[in-house]
Amino acid sequence: MNKWAGWDLFKDLRGVAAFRGLCAGLLLSLGLSLQPGVAHADDMGFQLVSVGDPGRCGRNCPAVIAAEGEITDSTPSQFLEFVRENVSQANLHAVVFLNSPGGKVAASMELGRAFRRIGAAVIVAQVDPNSPGRVNSFIGGRCLSACVYALIGARKRVIPPESLVGIHRMFAYVDGVDARGDEERYRLYDNGTMRSILSHYTGMMGVSPALITMAEHISSDRIHILTRREISRYRLGSSRF
Repeated sequence: MNKWAGWDLFKDLRGVAAFRGLCAGLLLSLGLSLQPGVAHADDMGFQLVSVGDPGRCGRNCPAVIAAEGEITDSTPSQFLEFVRENVSQANLHAVVFLNSPGGKVAASMELGRAFRRIGAAVIVAQVDPNSPGRVNSFIGGRCLSACVYALIGARKRVIPPESLVGIHRMFAYVDGVDARGDEERYRLYDNGTMRSILSHYTGMMGVSPALITMAEHISSDRIHILTRREISRYRLGSSRF
């Protein structure tokens, strides 16, 4: 039997009915002041986060995965390794709170496939660093640029009103040498191949491929923050768990 097939925890969202209300209560309506242009972010890391009041649920508080940072080539394998190390915990739910400025396109798509592989629900949000005491709360997050391709892969996608999801034309940085022999870095744009792959992947995940078409018509020098109407039109996600 395939090793992954035994992960009953992630085939079905454990206690999803009761957990739905809990997540809704944790997403605080604080508003955001986020700038799409981020010079640098740390590589994505993962941590287990308790989402209950220890005074009530003690050691049995539900736990979710918080994923934060830039998506790199190694992120998908690191995520699966993190899950493998923690899957035995009885209180772990197949829910990922995602907060990322973007990263590598192919790696983001692979991370999205990993989310779907384990049946994860993904919520665009982040742990509130000002959570009182041992009770964690969550605030709006961001999923920008290539992060959207990871989000697309989730079994269920939740984008609270306080969170930002943004797209633009994909590109890769390439180091080269100019005519004078000086080193330079320039942008290499897709010739249509990756766009075709992304469109197919997006459709397979239940999201409209028109989202990719829209993204490729937006300058790589800016990020278009999707409106609630656009999120609905492209079937990208819902505002509630």
